[in-house]
Amino acid sequence: MDELNLKQLTLAVRTIADEKNLPEDTVLSVIEQAIAAAWRRDNGERDQEVRAELNTVDGTAKVFVGREVVEVVGSDAHEISLEDARKIKEDAVLGDIIEDEYEVTSFGRVAAQTAKQVVLQRLREAEREVVLEEYEDKIGTVVTGTVQRVEPRVVRVEIGKANGIIPQSEQIQGEYYNVGARIKVFIKDIERENRGPQLILSRGNEAFVEYLFRQEVPELETGAVEIKAIAREAGRRTKLAVASTVPGVDPVGTFVGGHGTRVQAVMNEIGDQEKIDIVTFDANSEQFIKNALSPAEVVKVEINEADKRAKVFVTEDQQSIAIGRGGQNVRLASRLTGYELDIEQGAPTPAPKADKPKKNIEDSLLSAVEEASEE
Repeated sequence: MDELNLKQLTLAVRTIADEKNLPEDTVLSVIEQAIAAAWRRDNGERDQEVRAELNTVDGTAKVFVGREVVEVVGSDAHEISLEDARKIKEDAVLGDIIEDEYEVTSFGRVAAQTAKQVVLQRLREAEREVVLEEYEDKIGTVVTGTVQRVEPRVVRVEIGKANGIIPQSEQIQGEYYNVGARIKVFIKDIERENRGPQLILSRGNEAFVEYLFRQEVPELETGAVEIKAIAREAGRRTKLAVASTVPGVDPVGTFVGGHGTRVQAVMNEIGDQEKIDIVTFDANSEQFIKNALSPAEVVKVEINEADKRAKVFVTEDQQSIAIGRGGQNVRLASRLTGYELDIEQGAPTPAPKADKPKKNIEDSLLSAVEEASEE
């Protein structure tokens, strides 16, 4: 392809559109971008404003080069003086963009190669866009895919016609992905960034765990139980706050399942190394915080509603459980409840005397007798 033959290009528009299952307008726009790139390569400067129009009727093309109207011209390629601009457009004012028009017949070899690269790259992007549009309404669902490639920062997964990536931040820590393995992935988003559209997949987000529980807990669909909040550190621990809308239904038991079968099914998918705590949601914030810090036992909670903070008092032997390894338990409980939790040792009130009930009763009787005798 030494020369870029415009007539051939014009004929190619329809063929490419049919082959790639793309709208003709899209293909035409791609080819016009390629013509502009090729013209810039042969005749212009790198960051010039160039656009092209291809006439599909007679196979000719025009290139329009935009220049801004300025007082003092710094670069002829990008700017034009007001005086010169008014020769082209009588009512031109500063800041306008004036376009010079050029006829295009053919390009040199290098420019033709540039055009070819642009066409191929843009067509790939357009194809990907069309494929991804099919997945637009699948955002928020879980599908099964095949691991294609494992790279240091992303795992590439094929789902149906499309390919997606699981970025490092969306992977389950410590999970190994084998090429060819079938895995479930949550379709998180379609990112339209610099390198064309990209399907973003996740196994590490909260919604993935919620979806897995929905598969195992039919009562979620009927509305008998609901998930109120989820906090997750993928690969380590997930906390789930659940509630029941039906009197007499134990929400935690419903999620755990007989002999723990339901929670086990979810763990089989996300890996046994991740612990799942299921706690009861409570409309009373103080009680909810106590539940959220399980398995630690809490003595007392003092809430500062204005700052959304809470002081949580625990006994010495419960402190490390409440905080958890590397602060994980308190971190997840904070996210679950929406309060910044500070774990404090000891009780704010005199230490509870519930340890030795017998002695307590005697003590109180004795003190009552003493008080009475003093009176």
